[in-house]
Amino acid sequence: MHLTPTLKALGLAGCMAPLAVLAEELPAPEGDVILTVTGAIANTNDGDAAKFDRAMLEALENRTFETSTIWTDGTHAYTGVPISVLMETVGATGSGIAATAINDYSVDIPASDFADDGPILAHLMDGQPMSVRNKGPLWVIYPFDENPEYRAEVIYSRSIWQVERITVQE
Repeated sequence: MHLTPTLKALGLAGCMAPLAVLAEELPAPEGDVILTVTGAIANTNDGDAAKFDRAMLEALENRTFETSTIWTDGTHAYTGVPISVLMETVGATGSGIAATAINDYSVDIPASDFADDGPILAHLMDGQPMSVRNKGPLWVIYPFDENPEYRAEVIYSRSIWQVERITVQE
């Protein structure tokens, strides 16, 4: 599991641990909200939720990798926020997440997947924002070509697209 410098400094390993000491209010989104994070989080900007517009996600640490997928032709470059970075930003204190798409389809992703080479919440494909028609605006995608362990049915099932909500599970 990827441990951010903050989590390493706190000596936490194996799961997302309480970060209440880091609780802070996030800035409010100025544009259209494309992601709402709720559940076991400490940092919010709308009641008990953390809401993000595209600019807020782009302002976080982003990662780009090229990979092929079973849903697209050829190899594409995907850019997005590593799930581990998003979890640190919201002060997550749970064992994993439930990611939900605009059609209410939902998948569970354990915290053990939040490794340095793990999934991102992609908002760009080949440098362009993804439309709903093309699996956007947000897609949980793994670097399938970088690690053969990611080319497994259980990981494919976690690669949810059209994500609009994430619930951090206790």
